[in-house]
Amino acid sequence: MDSTEISSWISGHLPETMLFIGGILAVLIVVCYVRDKDSLKYKFMMFLGLVFGVIMLYEAMTMYGEWRTVTSLFVAIAGFALVIRPFREVHFAVILALMVMVLVYIGMGGLSGYMLFDSIDLTFLSEGWPRIIAAFLCGAVVYMIFNFAEAVVKLFGKILNWWPLLLVLGIICVIEAGFMYMGYGSIMDYIDTSAITA
Repeated sequence: MDSTEISSWISGHLPETMLFIGGILAVLIVVCYVRDKDSLKYKFMMFLGLVFGVIMLYEAMTMYGEWRTVTSLFVAIAGFALVIRPFREVHFAVILALMVMVLVYIGMGGLSGYMLFDSIDLTFLSEGWPRIIAAFLCGAVVYMIFNFAEAVVKLFGKILNWWPLLLVLGIICVIEAGFMYMGYGSIMDYIDTSAITA
């Protein structure tokens, strides 16, 4: 089997390939975490999971509508779980707010002599305390918005990355990939939802 045959096989079986690799990575991350969460092997597996998780999320977004909805959901959830794991303790809202403050402070330096609607002189915002205060307020607003968004994302991230749940998610992805590859559809086709919908 040459490289063109391999690439055509993968493109023909892209969703199940992604689910299988993502599921195996999730299981390996759990195994490495349980054995030694400070090991280099665990950190390397997290890095691989991050890279492949980004690919999974990208494919889930771009292939939406071409894949079954349940397949897109499995790929997206597994991808999100793999991507968020290394960043569970990082405070992105603070980093983003500081970056916005610096950019606003730099940008406001160009307001010297600028007239808003040809009647309001904004020069006072380009220097001294008004410039610092305006940059701080912009950073504070960005922090409040993104701190809430970050808290929501991290909540789901912590739930999905609780190692027993991550292990189950990984196993489900591998089983789903097997079902799809063998032409049995999806796990969801074999779950009786009549009791739930009744």
